[in-house]
Amino acid sequence: MRLFSLFSAVEATAHCDLPCGVYDPAQARIEAESVKALQEKYQGSDDEVFRTRALIIKEQRAELVKHHLWVLWTDYFKPPHFEKYPQLHELFNKATKQAGASGTKQSVDPAEGQKLLDYIAEIDKIFWETKAAA
Repeated sequence: MRLFSLFSAVEATAHCDLPCGVYDPAQARIEAESVKALQEKYQGSDDEVFRTRALIIKEQRAELVKHHLWVLWTDYFKPPHFEKYPQLHELFNKATKQAGASGTKQSVDPAEGQKLLDYIAEIDKIFWETKAAA
């Protein structure tokens, strides 16, 4: 990428949009932990108003999980990462689907929330391996 000023051109390079330190799977994990906790709270209550509120918040948090995963997938990880970790595309696909309608958004079962956390843990492991290599 070239940044231009009135007097000179400066070339800056980074393997992601900004210098490292702005991306972290922890954001997705925190929201996924909220999803699972809301599933547990839903299961533990007989109050229909509370359960409805839990469902609404769970769906909002699941959308945030998808957002944070998509940012990592599209902005942080680059072709060399996908070459080294060929399972990464499928892992992100499974994780975002688990956060979406085919997973935690349609389910109040905490086991579905745990599956989402497990996918994020796999992504997290690869993420930190790539950070260590950078």
